[in-house]
Amino acid sequence: MAGNSQRRNRRTSNKKGATVGSGGQRRRGLEGKGPTPPAEARKGHKKNRVANAAAKRAVSSQSRRPSGRGSKSTSELVVGRNPVVEALRADIPATAVYVQQFIENDDRVREALRLATDRGVPLLEAPRPELDRLTAGLNHQGLVLQIPPYEYAHPDDLAAAAHDAGEDPLIVALDGVTDPRNLGAVVRSVAAFGGHGVVVPERRAAGMTAGAWKTSAGTAARVSVARATNLTRTLESYQKAGLTVVGLAADGDLELHEVDALSGPVVIVAGSEGKGLSRLVSETCDLLVRIPMPGGAAESLNAGVAAGVVLYEASRRRA
Repeated sequence: MAGNSQRRNRRTSNKKGATVGSGGQRRRGLEGKGPTPPAEARKGHKKNRVANAAAKRAVSSQSRRPSGRGSKSTSELVVGRNPVVEALRADIPATAVYVQQFIENDDRVREALRLATDRGVPLLEAPRPELDRLTAGLNHQGLVLQIPPYEYAHPDDLAAAAHDAGEDPLIVALDGVTDPRNLGAVVRSVAAFGGHGVVVPERRAAGMTAGAWKTSAGTAARVSVARATNLTRTLESYQKAGLTVVGLAADGDLELHEVDALSGPVVIVAGSEGKGLSRLVSETCDLLVRIPMPGGAAESLNAGVAAGVVLYEASRRRA
């Protein structure tokens, strides 16, 4: 009918194409979306469904574990995008990476998925509420890394391993050191200077957490860490086995270069930087040794640095 062409919004052509105000959506739709994610992370895939079911079971079992004093944790969680990526970069042992469903991808998420896939760490997708329960409400940012429990050695195993190798035991014991990074640094020094292991108390002391693993720079996989129910009794047991117990103290009777015992079977005991050795441990030591610090700018060294200095001196004498 005449005049119909003047109607507003009337389509006068069947030609399809970009319209005014499309903002380039059609062009962006043709762009690539990066590498295909692993099957466990693809919604609808059979492996994704299996992984989801496993994640729910794992989260449920984790939430049912007892907490509080006296309970034993069977695993540790690293929470958040940056911590998870850093832990994977450091080759910290891992049993699973939990990924939140419909997570917003960024460089950290993509790197975490790639590192986990390269190492063969299972990727388990879980809804946000499940991850919230798993992390007790921490800001997990959609990524959680599960670390297996560390298998501690028995203190007697450290001396036995040295004897089996035909060497005099060189062991470091830590008294009241609560910073996992100090423990990791000591483990690294023990590995560097040919020591046979580290002993830590069972209570009120740092354990082999993700932080300790990271500071050890992978050497924790080769150096045994033992837990002592009672550090004083463990040191006495070492003494009966013929080891000299050398305690590090700022007011020690001997300077480091005067200690001939470092060339034989020895246990080096380091305390916390603030409190030093406890009274019972100090009284148990055969020798109390100080590290001379002619610089005068520092009054003390933390356990990681102090143990490293003494381990170097012991290694030099044994060589």
